[in-house]
Amino acid sequence: METDKRQSEGREADILFSRTVKAGQRIYYIDVKRNRRGEMYLCITESKKMLSGPQDMPGVSYEKHKVFLFPEDFGKFNEAMSDAFSFIGSEGGEKPGRTDGEEAIKLDLDF
Repeated sequence: METDKRQSEGREADILFSRTVKAGQRIYYIDVKRNRRGEMYLCITESKKMLSGPQDMPGVSYEKHKVFLFPEDFGKFNEAMSDAFSFIGSEGGEKPGRTDGEEAIKLDLDF
């Protein structure tokens, strides 16, 4: 059991920066990590709460999706995200009166 704890701590120890974004039923984790070669990269994790089973005693699980982004791709990624955000904004994608607590996310990936 001691081994499991050390392995878990080792995985968490490589997180250099972390930010959590709560958005309705989803939580996004934005982490800057360092790989074994000492190179930093961005890890974006989406975690969504899933309910299953009967309504009076539902089972709870979490569905997770990860995206790993490396520094050589930051410029292209940032440009694509900016274009997508601009498109949504110009098409009236921001719905008035949102009640799910979601907010727009603005990325600034100039490293």
